[in-house]
Amino acid sequence: MRVLLDTTYARRAPHSGTAIYLRQLQRALAELGALDVSAASNQRRGAPAGGGLGSVRNLLIDAWWSWIALPGVARANRADLIHHPLPARAPMARVPQVVTVHDLAFERVPGEFDSRFRAYARRTHRAAARAASVVICISETTAADVRSLWGVPVERIVVAPLGPGQELSATLGAGHEGEPTHFLYVGDAEPRKNLGVLLAAYARYRERVQRPLELVLAGSADADGAGIRVERSPSSTRLAELYAAAAALVHPSLYEGFGLTPLEAMSIGTPVVAARSPGLTEVCGRAAVYADPHDPEAFAIAMTQIAADSTLREELAERGRARAGGFSWSQCAQRHLDAYSLALRETRPRGSSAPGHHCA
Repeated sequence: MRVLLDTTYARRAPHSGTAIYLRQLQRALAELGALDVSAASNQRRGAPAGGGLGSVRNLLIDAWWSWIALPGVARANRADLIHHPLPARAPMARVPQVVTVHDLAFERVPGEFDSRFRAYARRTHRAAARAASVVICISETTAADVRSLWGVPVERIVVAPLGPGQELSATLGAGHEGEPTHFLYVGDAEPRKNLGVLLAAYARYRERVQRPLELVLAGSADADGAGIRVERSPSSTRLAELYAAAAALVHPSLYEGFGLTPLEAMSIGTPVVAARSPGLTEVCGRAAVYADPHDPEAFAIAMTQIAADSTLREELAERGRARAGGFSWSQCAQRHLDAYSLALRETRPRGSSAPGHHCA
């Protein structure tokens, strides 16, 4: 089986969750050894322009890639199918197409997204998912949204839970000894990530303890305030150190299709304080402390308890490692192989022979 994987988005946003997904998936699929995966990237595509002529240019380049260039690459590679890691479609391609849907946050919390993006995504993403031979969803939460909000039938959906965002245990060494030094936030300042609630919660936490821990913002988020420290785009080694010395990862996001960062934290034994929302509770189960994503006081109480209670931190670390053990990129890759096989099976005319490239 020959699969053409569109990796354009990883080039546009190399630190995004989608880029991590693409890197980890390619590695895991290669380790399966059951199919031939080639990658294709639109080298003309620029970074998001935020409106204006730059956005128009990007849309035109996207259209050229989807309608002309990507089908041509598929033919040149004799691909059996095309996999889009986000909802997209190559209308002129003559092979089955598979799409991945990560979340429908713009449908569930529409107020946190630009209205122009919402209108565009609701039209184009939904159409791509409905037209795809198979839709891969990274969680049962996302699968339920795709069924109920977009009307994709269950028989065309394959759920493929992800592995930890980055496998940091190899860089962790012996880990951190002693008392924690900070709380940790990993991510950006996208509105649905709910950074404002975290900052308000941290201010309340500082008011109620004599020796408050720092709050470290790791990634691309930025903020000023007492006790807040920013670490821009830390390396894997540095991120592992930040996790190891944290009292907890605090993840207040309003809506997620999957808890990639919490899973990353749990995999190396860092306690998690998470917003109570479907994608996060699905991934974390009983291994996290939950708070109302609209209530800074609830997060402040949870942070105060975890910072003061080493026994609670140890229990959460143990539960987190056990919970994370049920997720892996190898299992994720196997589910993708199942999706590819389903796409070929469902689109093959009755009575025809199988494609020339078989799964091993």
